[in-house]
Amino acid sequence: MLDWVSNPEIWIGFFTLVALEIVLGIDNIIFISILAGKLPPEQRDRARVLGLGAALISRLLLLLALAWVVKLTAPLFEVWGHEISGRDLILLLGGLFLLAKSVTEIGHSMELKEDEGGKNRKVTSFTSVILQIMVLDVVFSLDSVITAVGMVDELGVMVAAVIVAVLVMLFASGPISRFVDAHPSIKMLALSFLVLIGVVLIAEGFGQHISKGYIYFAMAFSLVVELLNIRMRSRRTKVE
Repeated sequence: MLDWVSNPEIWIGFFTLVALEIVLGIDNIIFISILAGKLPPEQRDRARVLGLGAALISRLLLLLALAWVVKLTAPLFEVWGHEISGRDLILLLGGLFLLAKSVTEIGHSMELKEDEGGKNRKVTSFTSVILQIMVLDVVFSLDSVITAVGMVDELGVMVAAVIVAVLVMLFASGPISRFVDAHPSIKMLALSFLVLIGVVLIAEGFGQHISKGYIYFAMAFSLVVELLNIRMRSRRTKVE
């Protein structure tokens, strides 16, 4: 029963899947961080924990319902000659929601000018934030589970990899959220990244595969440039 413990192929698959799950969870962490940042400070940590907890539950439920996930690939109807399956429909709706939400947040960031005391800051209800996180969790979880099924055959390995990845994301979400919230330019960069992810999800829904590797590379490059700018501005302020 414990042959898998001494099987190096299973361990390689496990660690590779954990790494991929963490990478695929970056967009989820950013989305949760931005939404949690709209809450009062005392509610933000709880929102992040509940959001990632909901992500873990949705991933595990989808893994336990693999037969249903497989059926999602069956075509339901056609749009412009392309067959749309249940999975495609979920990706389309999720992409449109993420695109609309990101563009709206960018608009609010551009228009709302906070006073020194932060009195003009728009605060969203806790329930609204959790519901929005749960909606996107389903879409991100579907992508995550499909990746897991394509890489590993053993259900136990998939479940273990998902749990470890979400725990890593949970510990990383706090520092990431505080950093994004403290730097408006980073927040705008993160929102732009979510716009790109929304476009990718819509394209995937229409059967046009776009590798997320290109987007992650562009995001990482932009982030490095912005971090250098932040460091340069910080040093200039100290000199002055």
